[in-house]
Amino acid sequence: MRLVLGLGLMLLPVLAATANEGLVGLWEGKRIAGPEVQGRLIISRSGDQWSADISGYRLPVEMRDGRLSFEAPGGRGGFAGRLRGLQIVGHWTQPGTINNGMPHSSPVVLEAEGDATWRGAVVPLLDEFSIYLPVWENDDGSLAAFLRNPDRGFGVFYNVRRVELHGDRVHWIGPFFRNEDEQVLTEATYEPGRMAVNIRGNLYDLRKGNEHSGFYARGKAPLPYRYQAPPALDDGWKTGTLAEAGIDQAAVGRFIEQVILPPADSIDDPYVHGFLMARSGKLILEEYFHGFHRDKAHDTRSASKSMASVLAGAVVHAELGLEEHTPVYATLDPVHTTGLETPLDPRRTRMTLRHLVTMSSGLECDDGDSNSRGNEDRMQSQQEQPDWYRWTATLDMVREPGEKAVYCTGGTNLIGAVIRGATGRTLAELFHELIAEPLDIDNYHLNLAPTGVPYLGGGVYWKPRDFMKLGQVMLDGGRWNGHRIISEGWAERSISTQLEMQNMGYGYAWWIIEYPYRDGKVQAFFAAGNGGQIVMGIPELELLIAFYAGNYSHPTLYQIQRRLVPEYILPAVTPVGP
Repeated sequence: MRLVLGLGLMLLPVLAATANEGLVGLWEGKRIAGPEVQGRLIISRSGDQWSADISGYRLPVEMRDGRLSFEAPGGRGGFAGRLRGLQIVGHWTQPGTINNGMPHSSPVVLEAEGDATWRGAVVPLLDEFSIYLPVWENDDGSLAAFLRNPDRGFGVFYNVRRVELHGDRVHWIGPFFRNEDEQVLTEATYEPGRMAVNIRGNLYDLRKGNEHSGFYARGKAPLPYRYQAPPALDDGWKTGTLAEAGIDQAAVGRFIEQVILPPADSIDDPYVHGFLMARSGKLILEEYFHGFHRDKAHDTRSASKSMASVLAGAVVHAELGLEEHTPVYATLDPVHTTGLETPLDPRRTRMTLRHLVTMSSGLECDDGDSNSRGNEDRMQSQQEQPDWYRWTATLDMVREPGEKAVYCTGGTNLIGAVIRGATGRTLAELFHELIAEPLDIDNYHLNLAPTGVPYLGGGVYWKPRDFMKLGQVMLDGGRWNGHRIISEGWAERSISTQLEMQNMGYGYAWWIIEYPYRDGKVQAFFAAGNGGQIVMGIPELELLIAFYAGNYSHPTLYQIQRRLVPEYILPAVTPVGP
């Protein structure tokens, strides 16, 4: 008995070392959930009968008053569009994704082939969710780790700090979100070279990664950075070089090598996916990391709130029945105001579109207060009212409109209800006609609220080159390549301080900040989104900067505007010449 026990005790350190060795390294897994229906779409007409052919389905199409629609079986998606000259222009709606649970709407343009056939393509949002788990051994033999999820930032919530092997199970241990008490966050099954874990109801099969994994910016041991000018494409961007634009190429290179390229060693790294710059209307820098590229749409989170303002300004400029001082409650559908006091609180009657774009509606809505009924998380998690317009419109009034700016996503989303009520048009159609087409944007993915309308509170997926065009529109006084998108006045008010909020200026859904520059200061405006989504313009320098990143819900998301721009970018920029 003693001999067996002695042998067992002697073997324990060896077995533990072997187990640790098997766990140490980079683990990665990815789940791609479709979408199932995509690709070539053909719509045909035979007499009065219309039909659609896509992904092996032959489906009847309803045609009414020039509008066409059909649904794929099993809730796999659907199309809605209209005849416009020789084209059918519309949107494909895909089911809710595993990433954020929301459906998304993508543009579809079908070209006529003869007088009875139209052909085009459905390009929906790729629904993917990636997991990276680097594991290393501490000096005391314990195993440290952290979880990286570039698609949603789930690693901030499952704040893994270490792992432990218990037989054929691996415990992922750490605090949940902001709670500092460690716990077993989840349990993964383990066999040498393979780990399987259930996250948010989906199973992920993790295997050992290699030096070219997307966990690394450009490989585990990247080559020295080498600048290349962006290519000229058919997306409306003129291109140039850093040197031509008066920007220190060496300084930009050092920034990329020192801040972006080093392998992440904690959840606190900025995790930049894309870094772009334009000056004097020319795109001069375009770099991508961690497997992202120019043709991959990126989640912009709340940075797309600035799009809501641009869309509203475009509708005002197009004279479609909306004005800056249009009363909000005069345009809302009665279904959105059911249950409100009668007569309306006079403060409601004084609320205008301008108050929504400046986040000064006066509604009881504060995203920074979890107890606020209008808080975005509360609105999206509750099940009693799927109509988010109604949820927001029926909030109590707590102050006079225009008195104070308070960060309120629901109020920004309510802009959509005002636009629809004033114009009688759908948001998807207006966005495509007034923003996407004139800005040479061929693909995007509007996320949809439970009622199926585009959500203007953020979360639109854009190609990186496309989203930064909104900043260029602002720099150019409301124009893109000479085409007016919004009025000069709307553009000027958008990027000028209307009210103060969170120690910064706030315009029409654009933030305003001031930076030290050379011997003085420059003012910048920017769109900002969770995770590090930034499109920033500095008018005095004719400069446009765009960052896309993936450290969602982590304080490091503020690094870009607070530290990286003033410490690394601005020193590399020469003043505009005479």
